[in-house]
Amino acid sequence: MSTSQERSLQGWAPEPGKDVTLAQVIDMAFDYRGNVTVVKADGTEVVGYVFNRNSGVAEPYIQMFGESGDGPFRLLYSEIRNIKFTGRDMAAGNSWAAWLKRKGEAATGIGASEDESSSSGPQV
Repeated sequence: MSTSQERSLQGWAPEPGKDVTLAQVIDMAFDYRGNVTVVKADGTEVVGYVFNRNSGVAEPYIQMFGESGDGPFRLLYSEIRNIKFTGRDMAAGNSWAAWLKRKGEAATGIGASEDESSSSGPQV
């Protein structure tokens, strides 16, 4: 995936049932490297980090840590109405392609002063 194609889910509040299913949103929340807000069927919200999900059991569930570090706890898919991507995407811009681009810019001195680009290492 090139840097120009990279997209972050940060700030996205999907509407399951329109263009995406709840199961797809849950999978994206699992892959997301930031906190999400889980909107439960009863209207309450839980903010935290989804670190596991299991859709291959009789009662599919996600596991997450709360925003304050409490947990882990489990939420059944049937308890989830939606998931919003509200936390900062910790992986945004950290792909292999982005790293190569930054490395290339550093090698050519783009964004660095002349002294920094000609230096072979830290000055002691």
